[in-house]
Amino acid sequence: MSVPPSVLDHVWGSRALVEDVERLAGCGGRLAGSESEAAAWAFLLERLNGIAGVQVREHRFEYAGWARRTATLEVRGSAGARLDCHPLIGCPDTPAGGLEGEVVDVGRGTPEEFEAAGLELRGRLALVRHEYPFAAGAIHRRAKYNRSRELGAAGFVIAGTLPGHVLVTGSAGYGTPDDIPAVGVSLEAGAALAAARAGARLHVQAHRRRAVGVNLVAEVPGRMAEWVVVCAHYDGHDLAQSALDNATGVAAALQILAAIAPHAEQLPRGIRVVLFTVEEWGLMGSREYVAGLSEAEAQSISLVVNLDTLTGSPNLTCLTSGFSELHAFIDAIGDRLGIRLRTVLPLMRNSDHFSFVERGIPALRVVAGFDEPQAGARYLLTAADTLDKVAPGELKAATLLATELVWSALASSKGPGRHRAADETRRLLEAHGFAAPLTPR
Repeated sequence: MSVPPSVLDHVWGSRALVEDVERLAGCGGRLAGSESEAAAWAFLLERLNGIAGVQVREHRFEYAGWARRTATLEVRGSAGARLDCHPLIGCPDTPAGGLEGEVVDVGRGTPEEFEAAGLELRGRLALVRHEYPFAAGAIHRRAKYNRSRELGAAGFVIAGTLPGHVLVTGSAGYGTPDDIPAVGVSLEAGAALAAARAGARLHVQAHRRRAVGVNLVAEVPGRMAEWVVVCAHYDGHDLAQSALDNATGVAAALQILAAIAPHAEQLPRGIRVVLFTVEEWGLMGSREYVAGLSEAEAQSISLVVNLDTLTGSPNLTCLTSGFSELHAFIDAIGDRLGIRLRTVLPLMRNSDHFSFVERGIPALRVVAGFDEPQAGARYLLTAADTLDKVAPGELKAATLLATELVWSALASSKGPGRHRAADETRRLLEAHGFAAPLTPR
């Protein structure tokens, strides 16, 4: 069943798509627990309630809140200099007087490089490099942080790769006793640290409190008790505006809901849009939501389409999370449109689709610029993720494609994916180096 022209015309002709990105970016970086995030939540709640025929509710959860207070990083010695740095989300404080240590340059932070560093890291500061996140073989920042902890490093520093003193950020801490202080620095600061024979002094202080996150859920039921979930995260980082990551995905999800809502009741499946927060803290918002689903609720989800970073390149990729049967579904849409839609099968823990996979629910992520290290996604997690990086034409094209995916899943005679049993899910996760499946509450 092809998408009605009226639905596509709604997406293409609406000014709201770009305006929503502008409004979200205008709220600021939307770090979870900040006034910026609260402003985005209020705006999104108003937007969702303004879409006719949509039922809106909030999913609230508690989490360990964290906010930066102070952070300094200094090269020791007679020519010592203070370097700009940014504490990674959740990292613990240094001792009151700061943390001093020699710097061990672990390069990119591959397993082989950590193996070579070995015991040399104990009690010292591990220095690694940030890397392009959307590529086969990319090593996630948390994997490098975890290995540094395991080898006894006293602190962790990740350096950016963009010239021009562009800071990099991310999350690191788990709230466990073996967490270590962690900061992001620029390319230039990383070079200075690598050359610092006398080591460095790191000082980090943060504020901790219990916090409440609010996921927003909006839906229109279909003829059957089955759902297609469209999700995107609205939180971000406080270095910039989190425009690419992920104002683009949220704006697209809003537009898809508004375009499809008038038709949803005539379709086999209902559409449910979930806007998650605290994604940047280890997918916490989606993990809380998915863990709270009953088994019947989980089984009722036919497919999850996660929209995260939809511009920065005209080339879109569907990350299919180990669900190989989704490739035929995606290929059929490409054939109908006369285009080739790239699919990547291996499971990646780089956005909220992963939380659904942990429950055995078929899920994919749509992302721009996969395997294109010069694409706009290179600005993610840096001070350069700003509104000017969002190309309106790319955003409209990506939203149209996502609309095709969602409509096809809503209208197909059977679900495009197959749910996995717990033991099969466990094998999938273990094959990709992840822990056991998510346990429902």
